[in-house]
Amino acid sequence: MQIKNFRFLPVLSTLSSYGKESFTSDLKASVNVALLALPQSMAYALVAGLPIKYGLLGSAVASLTSGILGRTHCITLGPTNATSVLLFGTFASSGLVLKSGMAGSEALLMLPWIVFLSSLFLLLASILRISYMIQFISRTVITAYITAAAFLIIANQSKHVLGLESSGEFIPSTFLEIFSVTITSLGNTSLPALSLSLITAFVFLLLQRRIRTFPNVAISLLIASLFGFLFQSKGWTLSYLSSFESNLSLFSLPNLLSLENHFESILWSSFAIALLCLLEGLSIGKSLSARTGDRIDADRETFSIGFANLGCSFMSGMPASGSLTRSSLNVNSGAKTSLSNFYTGILILAGYLMVGDLVSLIPLPALATLVIFIGASLIKGRQITTVSKATRADAITFSITLLVGLLISLQVAIFIGVATSLLLLLKKVAEPELVEQGYNQAGELAEISKDAKRPVPEVSIVHVEGVLFFAAADLFYEQIRRVGDDENLRVLVLKLLHAHHLDATSVLALEELLDYLKEKNCHVLLCEVRKDVLRILKDSGVLTRMNRKNIFPHSLTNPTLSTANAIKRAKELVSGMEAKVTIYSETVGSKK
Repeated sequence: MQIKNFRFLPVLSTLSSYGKESFTSDLKASVNVALLALPQSMAYALVAGLPIKYGLLGSAVASLTSGILGRTHCITLGPTNATSVLLFGTFASSGLVLKSGMAGSEALLMLPWIVFLSSLFLLLASILRISYMIQFISRTVITAYITAAAFLIIANQSKHVLGLESSGEFIPSTFLEIFSVTITSLGNTSLPALSLSLITAFVFLLLQRRIRTFPNVAISLLIASLFGFLFQSKGWTLSYLSSFESNLSLFSLPNLLSLENHFESILWSSFAIALLCLLEGLSIGKSLSARTGDRIDADRETFSIGFANLGCSFMSGMPASGSLTRSSLNVNSGAKTSLSNFYTGILILAGYLMVGDLVSLIPLPALATLVIFIGASLIKGRQITTVSKATRADAITFSITLLVGLLISLQVAIFIGVATSLLLLLKKVAEPELVEQGYNQAGELAEISKDAKRPVPEVSIVHVEGVLFFAAADLFYEQIRRVGDDENLRVLVLKLLHAHHLDATSVLALEELLDYLKEKNCHVLLCEVRKDVLRILKDSGVLTRMNRKNIFPHSLTNPTLSTANAIKRAKELVSGMEAKVTIYSETVGSKK
Protein backbone atom coordinates (compact mmCIF):
# COMPACT_ATOMS: atom_id res chain seq x y z
CA MET A 1 0.00 0.00 0.00
CA GLN A 2 2.86 2.30 0.84
CA ILE A 3 4.44 1.69 -2.57
CA LYS A 4 1.18 2.60 -4.33
CA ASN A 5 0.97 5.85 -2.36
CA PHE A 6 4.53 6.66 -3.34
CA ARG A 7 3.66 6.06 -6.99
CA PHE A 8 0.58 8.30 -6.86
CA LEU A 9 2.15 10.90 -4.56
CA PRO A 10 5.90 11.00 -5.28
CA VAL A 11 6.23 13.71 -2.63
CA LEU A 12 5.83 11.00 0.04
CA SER A 13 8.86 9.20 -1.33
CA THR A 14 10.80 12.47 -1.32
CA LEU A 15 9.81 13.24 2.28
CA SER A 16 10.84 9.78 3.46
CA SER A 17 14.49 10.67 2.87
CA TYR A 18 14.28 14.46 3.08
CA GLY A 19 17.01 16.22 5.05
CA LYS A 20 18.09 19.66 6.18
CA GLU A 21 20.54 20.08 3.28
CA SER A 22 17.85 19.34 0.69
CA PHE A 23 15.39 21.67 2.42
CA THR A 24 17.89 24.54 2.46
CA SER A 25 18.78 24.05 -1.21
CA ASP A 26 15.14 23.73 -2.29
CA LEU A 27 14.06 26.80 -0.31
CA LYS A 28 16.86 28.94 -1.72
CA ALA A 29 15.98 27.90 -5.26
CA SER A 30 12.26 28.53 -4.67
CA VAL A 31 12.93 32.11 -3.55
CA ASN A 32 14.87 32.82 -6.74
CA VAL A 33 12.19 31.21 -8.93
CA ALA A 34 9.32 32.99 -7.17
CA LEU A 35 10.99 36.39 -7.63
CA LEU A 36 11.17 35.64 -11.35
CA ALA A 37 7.72 34.03 -11.57
CA LEU A 38 5.75 36.92 -10.03
CA PRO A 39 6.49 39.53 -12.72
CA GLN A 40 6.67 36.86 -15.43
CA SER A 41 3.19 35.58 -14.56
CA MET A 42 1.79 39.10 -14.80
CA ALA A 43 3.52 39.52 -18.16
CA TYR A 44 2.13 36.24 -19.52
CA ALA A 45 -1.39 37.25 -18.46
CA LEU A 46 -0.88 40.49 -20.37
CA VAL A 47 0.28 38.50 -23.42
CA ALA A 48 -2.96 36.48 -23.34
CA GLY A 49 -5.07 39.58 -22.80
CA LEU A 50 -6.14 38.41 -19.34
CA PRO A 51 -6.29 40.16 -15.95
CA ILE A 52 -2.95 39.56 -14.25
CA LYS A 53 -4.47 37.57 -11.39
CA TYR A 54 -5.01 34.70 -13.86
CA GLY A 55 -1.27 34.53 -14.43
CA LEU A 56 -0.42 34.67 -10.73
CA LEU A 57 -2.99 32.05 -9.72
CA GLY A 58 -2.10 29.78 -12.63
CA SER A 59 1.56 29.94 -11.65
CA ALA A 60 0.84 29.29 -7.95
CA VAL A 61 -1.54 26.35 -8.51
CA ALA A 62 0.72 24.74 -11.12
CA SER A 63 3.83 24.99 -8.93
CA LEU A 64 2.03 23.58 -5.89
CA THR A 65 0.65 20.67 -7.91
CA SER A 66 3.93 19.80 -9.63
CA GLY A 67 5.67 19.86 -6.25
CA ILE A 68 3.32 17.17 -4.97
CA LEU A 69 2.69 15.01 -8.05
CA GLY A 70 5.90 15.55 -10.05
CA ARG A 71 9.06 13.54 -9.52
CA THR A 72 11.64 15.97 -10.83
CA HIS A 73 12.92 19.42 -9.98
CA CYS A 74 13.85 19.87 -13.66
CA ILE A 75 10.31 20.88 -14.67
CA THR A 76 8.77 23.97 -13.06
CA LEU A 77 5.22 24.54 -14.23
CA GLY A 78 3.34 27.75 -14.87
CA PRO A 79 2.10 30.02 -17.67
CA THR A 80 4.46 30.29 -20.65
CA ASN A 81 4.88 32.52 -23.67
CA ALA A 82 3.67 29.91 -26.13
CA THR A 83 0.49 28.93 -24.28
CA SER A 84 -0.27 32.60 -23.55
CA VAL A 85 -0.01 33.58 -27.21
CA LEU A 86 -2.11 30.59 -28.25
CA LEU A 87 -4.81 31.76 -25.83
CA PHE A 88 -4.70 35.27 -27.25
CA GLY A 89 -4.95 33.85 -30.77
CA THR A 90 -8.02 31.85 -29.75
CA PHE A 91 -9.75 34.88 -28.26
CA ALA A 92 -8.81 37.10 -31.19
CA SER A 93 -9.98 34.64 -33.85
CA SER A 94 -13.30 34.32 -31.99
CA GLY A 95 -13.74 38.10 -31.95
CA LEU A 96 -13.52 38.27 -28.16
CA VAL A 97 -10.66 40.79 -27.81
CA LEU A 98 -11.57 44.37 -26.89
CA LYS A 99 -10.07 47.48 -28.46
CA SER A 100 -7.72 47.77 -25.49
CA GLY A 101 -6.17 44.43 -26.48
CA MET A 102 -7.64 42.67 -23.44
CA ALA A 103 -9.94 39.66 -23.56
CA GLY A 104 -13.64 40.36 -23.07
CA SER A 105 -15.99 38.84 -20.52
CA GLU A 106 -17.04 36.03 -22.88
CA ALA A 107 -13.37 35.05 -23.31
CA LEU A 108 -13.02 34.80 -19.53
CA LEU A 109 -15.93 32.35 -19.52
CA MET A 110 -14.25 30.28 -22.25
CA LEU A 111 -10.93 30.07 -20.43
CA PRO A 112 -11.87 27.52 -17.72
CA TRP A 113 -13.22 25.14 -20.38
CA ILE A 114 -10.07 25.44 -22.48
CA VAL A 115 -7.87 24.65 -19.49
CA PHE A 116 -10.20 21.88 -18.28
CA LEU A 117 -10.28 20.03 -21.60
CA SER A 118 -6.52 20.49 -21.96
CA SER A 119 -6.08 18.74 -18.61
CA LEU A 120 -8.30 15.86 -19.74
CA PHE A 121 -6.23 15.35 -22.90
CA LEU A 122 -3.04 15.34 -20.84
CA LEU A 123 -4.38 12.98 -18.18
CA LEU A 124 -5.64 10.65 -20.91
CA ALA A 125 -2.21 10.64 -22.57
CA SER A 126 -0.64 9.78 -19.22
CA ILE A 127 -3.10 7.01 -18.36
CA LEU A 128 -2.81 5.43 -21.82
CA ARG A 129 0.97 5.88 -21.66
CA ILE A 130 1.13 7.53 -25.08
CA SER A 131 3.19 10.57 -24.11
CA TYR A 132 5.98 9.15 -26.26
CA MET A 133 3.97 10.08 -29.35
CA ILE A 134 5.24 13.66 -29.14
CA GLN A 135 8.48 12.39 -30.71
CA PHE A 136 6.53 12.24 -33.97
CA ILE A 137 6.16 16.03 -33.85
CA SER A 138 9.07 17.56 -35.72
CA ARG A 139 11.24 20.13 -33.95
CA THR A 140 10.95 22.11 -37.17
CA VAL A 141 7.22 22.62 -36.54
CA ILE A 142 7.81 23.69 -32.95
CA THR A 143 10.61 26.08 -33.91
CA ALA A 144 8.39 27.72 -36.55
CA TYR A 145 5.43 27.86 -34.16
CA ILE A 146 7.46 29.45 -31.35
CA THR A 147 9.00 31.94 -33.78
CA ALA A 148 5.55 32.99 -35.02
CA ALA A 149 4.36 33.26 -31.41
CA ALA A 150 7.31 35.50 -30.56
CA PHE A 151 6.53 37.88 -33.43
CA LEU A 152 2.89 38.03 -32.36
CA ILE A 153 3.92 38.83 -28.76
CA ILE A 154 6.18 41.66 -29.92
CA ALA A 155 3.58 43.10 -32.28
CA ASN A 156 0.77 42.93 -29.74
CA GLN A 157 2.78 44.70 -27.03
CA SER A 158 4.14 47.41 -29.30
CA LYS A 159 0.98 49.50 -28.90
CA HIS A 160 1.54 49.68 -25.14
CA VAL A 161 5.22 50.56 -25.62
CA LEU A 162 4.25 53.39 -27.97
CA GLY A 163 1.23 54.43 -25.89
CA LEU A 164 -1.16 54.03 -28.82
CA GLU A 165 -4.90 54.21 -28.21
CA SER A 166 -7.21 51.82 -30.09
CA SER A 167 -9.53 53.46 -32.58
CA GLY A 168 -12.28 52.25 -34.88
CA GLU A 169 -14.28 49.05 -34.76
CA PHE A 170 -11.65 46.77 -36.34
CA ILE A 171 -9.72 44.67 -33.81
CA PRO A 172 -6.58 43.08 -35.33
CA SER A 173 -5.79 39.49 -34.36
CA THR A 174 -2.98 38.21 -36.62
CA PHE A 175 0.60 39.46 -36.72
CA LEU A 176 0.14 41.06 -40.13
CA GLU A 177 -3.03 42.88 -39.04
CA ILE A 178 -1.50 44.12 -35.76
CA PHE A 179 1.69 45.21 -37.50
CA SER A 180 -0.27 47.09 -40.17
CA VAL A 181 -2.45 48.91 -37.62
CA THR A 182 0.60 49.83 -35.52
CA ILE A 183 2.47 51.28 -38.51
CA THR A 184 -0.50 53.43 -39.55
CA SER A 185 -0.87 54.72 -35.95
CA LEU A 186 2.76 55.75 -35.38
CA GLY A 187 1.78 59.43 -35.64
CA ASN A 188 -0.15 59.08 -32.37
CA THR A 189 2.83 57.80 -30.36
CA SER A 190 2.88 59.00 -26.73
CA LEU A 191 6.22 60.57 -25.79
CA PRO A 192 5.94 59.69 -22.05
CA ALA A 193 5.10 56.03 -22.83
CA LEU A 194 7.94 55.70 -25.36
CA SER A 195 10.40 57.44 -23.01
CA LEU A 196 9.55 55.12 -20.11
CA SER A 197 9.79 52.10 -22.42
CA LEU A 198 13.28 53.13 -23.51
CA ILE A 199 14.35 53.68 -19.89
CA THR A 200 12.98 50.25 -18.92
CA ALA A 201 14.79 48.61 -21.83
CA PHE A 202 18.08 50.30 -20.90
CA VAL A 203 17.78 49.28 -17.23
CA PHE A 204 16.87 45.68 -18.07
CA LEU A 205 19.69 45.25 -20.60
CA LEU A 206 22.19 46.77 -18.16
CA LEU A 207 21.08 44.43 -15.38
CA GLN A 208 21.19 41.42 -17.70
CA ARG A 209 24.73 42.29 -18.68
CA ARG A 210 26.02 43.01 -15.18
CA ILE A 211 24.05 40.73 -12.81
CA ARG A 212 22.23 38.01 -14.73
CA THR A 213 21.60 35.94 -11.59
CA PHE A 214 19.36 38.63 -10.04
CA PRO A 215 15.55 38.86 -10.55
CA ASN A 216 16.08 41.53 -13.19
CA VAL A 217 12.48 41.60 -14.41
CA ALA A 218 11.25 42.53 -10.92
CA ILE A 219 14.06 45.06 -10.39
CA SER A 220 13.37 46.68 -13.77
CA LEU A 221 9.66 47.03 -12.94
CA LEU A 222 10.51 48.63 -9.60
CA ILE A 223 12.83 51.18 -11.19
CA ALA A 224 10.31 51.87 -13.98
CA SER A 225 7.60 52.49 -11.37
CA LEU A 226 9.83 55.10 -9.69
CA PHE A 227 10.31 56.83 -13.04
CA GLY A 228 6.54 56.66 -13.49
CA PHE A 229 6.08 58.69 -10.29
CA LEU A 230 8.59 61.21 -11.63
CA PHE A 231 6.73 61.47 -14.93
CA GLN A 232 3.42 62.02 -13.12
CA SER A 233 4.94 64.78 -11.04
CA LYS A 234 5.83 66.50 -14.33
CA GLY A 235 2.25 66.13 -15.54
CA TRP A 236 2.99 63.36 -18.05
CA THR A 237 0.22 60.82 -18.52
CA LEU A 238 0.87 57.06 -18.44
CA SER A 239 -1.30 53.93 -18.47
CA TYR A 240 -1.07 51.65 -15.44
CA LEU A 241 -2.15 48.10 -14.68
CA SER A 242 -5.53 47.67 -13.04
CA SER A 243 -5.56 46.57 -9.42
CA PHE A 244 -7.50 43.49 -8.36
CA GLU A 245 -8.99 42.12 -5.17
CA SER A 246 -6.81 39.25 -3.95
CA ASN A 247 -8.56 36.73 -1.72
CA LEU A 248 -8.74 33.00 -1.14
CA SER A 249 -12.24 32.61 -2.64
CA LEU A 250 -10.79 31.08 -5.77
CA PHE A 251 -12.96 28.08 -6.61
CA SER A 252 -15.36 28.52 -9.53
CA LEU A 253 -17.28 26.24 -11.89
CA PRO A 254 -17.04 26.63 -15.70
CA ASN A 255 -20.06 28.16 -17.44
CA LEU A 256 -22.02 25.57 -19.47
CA LEU A 257 -23.49 28.17 -21.83
CA SER A 258 -20.01 29.29 -22.88
CA LEU A 259 -19.11 25.70 -23.77
CA GLU A 260 -22.20 25.43 -25.93
CA ASN A 261 -21.58 28.72 -27.74
CA HIS A 262 -17.88 28.18 -28.45
CA PHE A 263 -17.49 24.41 -28.40
CA GLU A 264 -15.44 24.11 -31.59
CA SER A 265 -12.96 26.85 -30.67
CA ILE A 266 -12.63 25.47 -27.14
CA LEU A 267 -12.04 21.92 -28.35
CA TRP A 268 -9.35 22.71 -30.89
CA SER A 269 -7.61 25.24 -28.67
CA SER A 270 -7.54 22.86 -25.70
CA PHE A 271 -6.05 20.10 -27.86
CA ALA A 272 -3.41 22.49 -29.21
CA ILE A 273 -2.54 23.66 -25.69
CA ALA A 274 -2.31 20.06 -24.43
CA LEU A 275 0.01 19.19 -27.28
CA LEU A 276 2.11 22.28 -26.63
CA CYS A 277 2.29 21.50 -22.89
CA LEU A 278 3.59 18.02 -23.71
CA LEU A 279 6.19 19.34 -26.12
CA GLU A 280 7.35 22.16 -23.87
CA GLY A 281 7.28 20.34 -20.56
CA LEU A 282 8.88 17.07 -21.61
CA SER A 283 11.51 18.60 -23.89
CA ILE A 284 12.57 21.00 -21.11
CA GLY A 285 12.61 18.15 -18.59
CA LYS A 286 14.70 15.91 -20.85
CA SER A 287 17.17 18.69 -21.63
CA LEU A 288 17.74 19.73 -18.01
CA SER A 289 17.71 16.20 -16.62
CA ALA A 290 20.37 15.24 -19.15
CA ARG A 291 22.50 18.06 -17.80
CA THR A 292 22.09 16.86 -14.20
CA GLY A 293 22.45 13.17 -15.08
CA ASP A 294 18.86 12.33 -14.04
CA ARG A 295 16.04 10.64 -15.95
CA ILE A 296 12.40 11.67 -16.14
CA ASP A 297 9.29 9.54 -16.36
CA ALA A 298 7.41 11.11 -19.29
CA ASP A 299 4.02 9.64 -18.39
CA ARG A 300 4.33 10.65 -14.73
CA GLU A 301 5.29 14.21 -15.62
CA THR A 302 2.45 14.33 -18.15
CA PHE A 303 0.10 13.32 -15.32
CA SER A 304 1.54 16.12 -13.19
CA ILE A 305 1.04 18.70 -15.95
CA GLY A 306 -2.50 17.45 -16.57
CA PHE A 307 -3.45 17.61 -12.90
CA ALA A 308 -1.93 21.09 -12.61
CA ASN A 309 -4.16 22.29 -15.45
CA LEU A 310 -7.15 20.62 -13.83
CA GLY A 311 -6.50 22.71 -10.74
CA CYS A 312 -6.05 25.86 -12.81
CA SER A 313 -9.40 25.33 -14.53
CA PHE A 314 -11.24 25.54 -11.21
CA MET A 315 -8.97 28.15 -9.59
CA SER A 316 -9.08 31.02 -12.09
CA GLY A 317 -5.72 30.11 -13.55
CA MET A 318 -4.11 30.12 -17.00
CA PRO A 319 -2.88 26.94 -18.71
CA ALA A 320 0.26 25.51 -17.11
CA SER A 321 3.22 24.17 -19.02
CA GLY A 322 6.91 23.68 -18.41
CA SER A 323 8.65 27.04 -18.20
CA LEU A 324 12.18 27.02 -19.63
CA THR A 325 13.36 30.10 -17.74
CA ARG A 326 11.95 29.04 -14.36
CA SER A 327 12.99 25.40 -14.78
CA SER A 328 16.53 26.42 -15.70
CA LEU A 329 16.70 28.86 -12.78
CA ASN A 330 15.42 26.18 -10.39
CA VAL A 331 18.16 23.75 -11.48
CA ASN A 332 20.89 26.40 -11.59
CA SER A 333 19.89 27.65 -8.13
CA GLY A 334 20.71 24.25 -6.66
CA ALA A 335 17.28 22.67 -6.15
CA LYS A 336 17.51 19.05 -5.03
CA THR A 337 13.93 17.74 -5.15
CA SER A 338 10.49 18.49 -6.56
CA LEU A 339 9.57 20.13 -3.24
CA SER A 340 11.35 23.25 -4.51
CA ASN A 341 8.37 23.69 -6.84
CA PHE A 342 5.97 23.32 -3.90
CA TYR A 343 7.77 26.06 -1.96
CA THR A 344 7.73 28.24 -5.09
CA GLY A 345 3.95 27.83 -5.30
CA ILE A 346 3.52 28.92 -1.68
CA LEU A 347 5.64 32.03 -2.25
CA ILE A 348 3.75 32.96 -5.42
CA LEU A 349 0.41 32.49 -3.64
CA ALA A 350 1.65 34.75 -0.84
CA GLY A 351 2.70 37.28 -3.46
CA TYR A 352 -0.75 37.13 -5.06
CA LEU A 353 -2.36 37.94 -1.71
CA MET A 354 -0.10 40.97 -1.22
CA VAL A 355 0.15 42.61 -4.66
CA GLY A 356 -3.56 43.22 -5.40
CA ASP A 357 -3.39 47.00 -4.99
CA LEU A 358 0.33 47.35 -5.63
CA VAL A 359 0.07 46.31 -9.29
CA SER A 360 -1.70 49.59 -10.03
CA LEU A 361 1.70 51.23 -9.49
CA ILE A 362 3.23 49.34 -12.45
CA PRO A 363 3.25 51.37 -15.71
CA LEU A 364 1.85 49.41 -18.63
CA PRO A 365 4.58 50.55 -21.09
CA ALA A 366 7.28 49.21 -18.74
CA LEU A 367 5.67 45.79 -18.38
CA ALA A 368 5.00 45.65 -22.14
CA THR A 369 8.69 46.39 -22.81
CA LEU A 370 9.75 43.46 -20.63
CA VAL A 371 7.18 41.23 -22.33
CA ILE A 372 8.79 42.13 -25.67
CA PHE A 373 12.20 41.09 -24.33
CA ILE A 374 10.69 37.81 -23.15
CA GLY A 375 9.13 37.30 -26.57
CA ALA A 376 12.35 38.13 -28.39
CA SER A 377 14.18 35.51 -26.31
CA LEU A 378 12.03 32.87 -28.02
CA ILE A 379 13.56 33.63 -31.42
CA LYS A 380 16.54 31.27 -31.68
CA GLY A 381 18.63 32.17 -34.71
CA ARG A 382 20.77 29.05 -34.50
CA GLN A 383 17.77 26.73 -34.44
CA ILE A 384 16.06 28.62 -37.26
CA THR A 385 19.20 28.27 -39.40
CA THR A 386 19.33 24.53 -38.69
CA VAL A 387 15.69 23.73 -39.40
CA SER A 388 15.48 25.94 -42.49
CA LYS A 389 18.65 24.59 -44.14
CA ALA A 390 19.06 20.99 -42.99
CA THR A 391 16.75 19.49 -45.63
CA ARG A 392 14.29 20.72 -48.21
CA ALA A 393 11.41 19.08 -46.32
CA ASP A 394 12.38 20.95 -43.15
CA ALA A 395 12.62 24.24 -45.04
CA ILE A 396 9.13 23.77 -46.54
CA THR A 397 7.62 22.72 -43.21
CA PHE A 398 9.21 25.64 -41.38
CA SER A 399 8.07 28.17 -43.98
CA ILE A 400 4.46 26.93 -44.14
CA THR A 401 4.09 26.74 -40.34
CA LEU A 402 5.60 30.18 -39.85
CA LEU A 403 3.47 31.84 -42.54
CA VAL A 404 0.24 30.26 -41.29
CA GLY A 405 1.10 31.36 -37.75
CA LEU A 406 1.76 34.93 -38.85
CA LEU A 407 -1.07 35.32 -41.37
CA ILE A 408 -3.91 33.14 -40.03
CA SER A 409 -3.64 31.87 -36.43
CA LEU A 410 -1.31 29.97 -34.15
CA GLN A 411 -3.71 27.11 -33.34
CA VAL A 412 -4.15 26.46 -37.07
CA ALA A 413 -0.40 26.74 -37.65
CA ILE A 414 0.55 23.92 -35.31
CA PHE A 415 -1.86 21.50 -36.97
CA ILE A 416 -0.91 22.57 -40.49
CA GLY A 417 2.76 22.22 -39.55
CA VAL A 418 2.34 18.72 -38.15
CA ALA A 419 0.34 17.61 -41.19
CA THR A 420 2.90 19.10 -43.58
CA SER A 421 5.89 17.45 -41.88
CA LEU A 422 4.19 14.06 -41.80
CA LEU A 423 3.12 14.28 -45.45
CA LEU A 424 6.58 15.30 -46.65
CA LEU A 425 8.28 12.60 -44.60
CA LEU A 426 5.68 9.86 -45.05
CA LYS A 427 8.02 7.73 -47.19
CA LYS A 428 10.61 7.83 -44.44
CA VAL A 429 8.32 6.77 -41.61
CA ALA A 430 9.31 3.49 -40.02
CA GLU A 431 9.06 1.87 -36.61
CA PRO A 432 12.24 2.95 -34.81
CA GLU A 433 14.26 0.00 -33.57
CA LEU A 434 17.71 -0.02 -32.01
CA VAL A 435 19.73 -3.22 -31.73
CA GLU A 436 23.04 -3.10 -29.90
CA GLN A 437 25.55 -5.75 -30.87
CA GLY A 438 29.04 -6.75 -29.86
CA TYR A 439 31.48 -9.63 -30.13
CA ASN A 440 30.77 -12.58 -27.82
CA GLN A 441 33.32 -15.01 -26.40
CA ALA A 442 33.17 -17.11 -29.58
CA GLY A 443 34.17 -14.07 -31.63
CA GLU A 444 30.74 -13.81 -33.24
CA LEU A 445 28.74 -10.61 -33.60
CA ALA A 446 25.61 -11.02 -31.46
CA GLU A 447 23.01 -8.92 -29.69
CA ILE A 448 24.00 -7.66 -26.26
CA SER A 449 21.30 -7.92 -23.61
CA LYS A 450 20.49 -4.82 -21.55
CA ASP A 451 21.68 -6.54 -18.39
CA ALA A 452 24.97 -7.73 -19.85
CA LYS A 453 28.12 -6.08 -18.58
CA ARG A 454 30.14 -4.55 -21.36
CA PRO A 455 33.93 -4.83 -21.57
CA VAL A 456 35.75 -1.70 -20.45
CA PRO A 457 36.23 0.35 -23.63
CA GLU A 458 38.52 3.25 -24.37
CA VAL A 459 37.44 3.56 -28.00
CA SER A 460 33.98 2.53 -29.19
CA ILE A 461 32.80 2.25 -32.79
CA VAL A 462 29.07 2.64 -33.35
CA HIS A 463 27.42 1.59 -36.62
CA VAL A 464 24.46 3.88 -37.27
CA GLU A 465 22.20 2.19 -39.79
CA GLY A 466 18.75 2.94 -41.14
CA VAL A 467 16.40 5.91 -41.30
CA LEU A 468 17.52 8.63 -38.88
CA PHE A 469 14.68 11.17 -39.03
CA PHE A 470 12.86 13.10 -36.32
CA ALA A 471 10.84 10.17 -34.95
CA ALA A 472 14.01 8.10 -34.45
CA ALA A 473 16.25 10.96 -33.28
CA ASP A 474 15.22 10.66 -29.63
CA LEU A 475 15.95 6.92 -29.53
CA PHE A 476 19.23 7.48 -31.38
CA TYR A 477 20.20 10.07 -28.77
CA GLU A 478 19.31 7.85 -25.80
CA GLN A 479 21.08 4.78 -27.17
CA ILE A 480 24.29 6.57 -28.11
CA ARG A 481 24.24 8.41 -24.83
CA ARG A 482 23.96 5.09 -22.97
CA VAL A 483 27.15 3.98 -24.72
CA GLY A 484 28.76 7.31 -23.86
CA ASP A 485 27.84 7.05 -20.17
CA ASP A 486 30.75 4.65 -19.63
CA GLU A 487 33.25 6.69 -17.59
CA ASN A 488 36.20 4.93 -19.29
CA LEU A 489 35.14 5.94 -22.78
CA ARG A 490 37.52 8.45 -24.34
CA VAL A 491 36.71 8.26 -28.05
CA LEU A 492 33.39 7.45 -29.72
CA VAL A 493 33.49 6.75 -33.47
CA LEU A 494 30.16 7.07 -35.31
CA LYS A 495 30.02 5.25 -38.68
CA LEU A 496 27.37 7.05 -40.73
CA LEU A 497 27.60 5.23 -44.07
CA HIS A 498 24.19 3.58 -43.65
CA ALA A 499 22.49 6.44 -41.77
CA HIS A 500 19.82 7.84 -44.08
CA HIS A 501 17.45 10.80 -44.15
CA LEU A 502 19.03 13.02 -41.52
CA ASP A 503 16.87 16.04 -40.79
CA ALA A 504 16.96 19.06 -38.47
CA THR A 505 15.75 17.08 -35.44
CA SER A 506 18.42 14.40 -35.80
CA VAL A 507 21.07 17.06 -36.38
CA LEU A 508 19.97 18.86 -33.20
CA ALA A 509 20.11 15.52 -31.34
CA LEU A 510 23.64 14.99 -32.68
CA GLU A 511 24.63 18.47 -31.47
CA GLU A 512 23.25 17.70 -28.01
CA LEU A 513 25.26 14.47 -27.98
CA LEU A 514 28.41 16.34 -28.94
CA ASP A 515 27.87 18.84 -26.10
CA TYR A 516 27.10 16.09 -23.59
CA LEU A 517 30.12 13.93 -24.48
CA LYS A 518 32.40 16.96 -24.58
CA GLU A 519 31.52 17.63 -20.94
CA LYS A 520 32.54 14.03 -20.17
CA ASN A 521 35.92 14.60 -21.87
CA CYS A 522 34.97 12.18 -24.65
CA HIS A 523 35.94 12.89 -28.29
CA VAL A 524 33.46 12.14 -31.08
CA LEU A 525 34.69 11.14 -34.54
CA LEU A 526 32.48 10.86 -37.62
CA CYS A 527 33.62 8.43 -40.30
CA GLU A 528 32.17 6.99 -43.52
CA VAL A 529 30.28 10.25 -43.92
CA ARG A 530 28.51 10.33 -47.30
CA LYS A 531 28.34 13.52 -49.39
CA ASP A 532 24.65 14.12 -48.69
CA VAL A 533 25.16 13.78 -44.93
CA LEU A 534 28.24 15.98 -45.12
CA ARG A 535 26.21 18.64 -46.93
CA ILE A 536 23.47 18.57 -44.26
CA LEU A 537 26.02 18.86 -41.46
CA LYS A 538 27.73 21.71 -43.29
CA ASP A 539 24.54 23.65 -44.11
CA SER A 540 23.23 23.32 -40.56
CA GLY A 541 26.50 24.60 -39.09
CA VAL A 542 27.58 21.45 -37.25
CA LEU A 543 30.87 21.13 -39.12
CA THR A 544 31.94 24.62 -38.09
CA ARG A 545 31.57 23.61 -34.44
CA MET A 546 33.60 20.38 -34.81
CA ASN A 547 37.31 19.79 -35.25
CA ARG A 548 37.73 18.96 -38.95
CA LYS A 549 40.41 16.43 -37.96
CA ASN A 550 37.60 14.38 -36.40
CA ILE A 551 35.55 14.02 -39.62
CA PHE A 552 36.39 11.38 -42.22
CA PRO A 553 34.33 11.35 -45.47
CA HIS A 554 33.50 8.07 -47.17
CA SER A 555 35.66 7.04 -50.13
CA LEU A 556 34.04 4.97 -52.88
CA THR A 557 37.43 3.84 -54.21
CA ASN A 558 38.68 2.74 -50.79
CA PRO A 559 35.68 1.97 -48.51
CA THR A 560 37.79 0.99 -45.49
CA LEU A 561 40.07 4.03 -45.57
CA SER A 562 37.70 6.29 -43.65
CA THR A 563 37.32 3.90 -40.69
CA ALA A 564 41.05 3.13 -40.67
CA ASN A 565 41.89 6.83 -40.48
CA ALA A 566 39.28 7.31 -37.74
CA ILE A 567 40.82 4.53 -35.62
CA LYS A 568 44.27 6.03 -36.20
CA ARG A 569 42.97 9.41 -35.04
CA ALA A 570 41.32 7.76 -32.02
CA LYS A 571 44.63 6.25 -30.94
CA GLU A 572 46.25 9.67 -31.21
CA LEU A 573 43.56 11.13 -28.95
CA VAL A 574 44.17 8.54 -26.24
CA SER A 575 47.82 9.57 -26.22
CA GLY A 576 49.19 6.35 -27.64
CA MET A 577 47.74 4.18 -24.88
CA GLU A 578 46.81 0.63 -25.79
CA ALA A 579 43.17 1.27 -26.54
CA LYS A 580 40.51 -1.38 -26.30
CA VAL A 581 38.03 -1.18 -29.17
CA THR A 582 34.40 -2.27 -28.86
CA ILE A 583 31.98 -2.30 -31.79
CA TYR A 584 28.26 -1.59 -31.36
CA SER A 585 25.81 -1.95 -34.23
CA GLU A 586 22.83 0.40 -34.12
CA THR A 587 19.90 -0.23 -36.47
CA VAL A 588 17.58 2.76 -36.67
CA GLY A 589 14.24 2.83 -38.42
CA SER A 590 14.06 -0.75 -39.62
CA LYS A 591 10.94 -1.55 -41.60
CA LYS A 592 8.83 -4.51 -40.60
